[in-house]
Amino acid sequence: QVQVVESGGGLVQTGGSLRLSCIVSGLVFKYINVGWFRQAPGEEREGVSCVTWIGSSTYYLDSVKGRFTISRDNAKNTLWLQMNSLKPQDTAMYYCAASVSCDGNSGGYLKARADTYWGQGTQVTVSE
Repeated sequence: QVQVVESGGGLVQTGGSLRLSCIVSGLVFKYINVGWFRQAPGEEREGVSCVTWIGSSTYYLDSVKGRFTISRDNAKNTLWLQMNSLKPQDTAMYYCAASVSCDGNSGGYLKARADTYWGQGTQVTVSE
């Protein structure tokens, strides 16, 4: 049984930092691409960041480049998203996703797949 469990969300002021964590079980973590999506109320879900299974390629949404850093530890089946210089527009439910399409090259992308596994989400709220 696959489980994807996020933690680390919360309420923070503009300019603050949060670190999201995601533990994946039931999959061979070291062989899958993983990433983070977010969805704000009334908005469509968007891909925020991902890292390939080998860890050599990462993708970031333009609006988070330079502020967010994704990392993974295959020995711990864990994915993190370090979020710095947070802005009110970062407010959303953040979802960890396991088994995604991830390309960190120029014009890269993060896309969910039919076999993507999702966490329950963790709320990030950034106040003015």
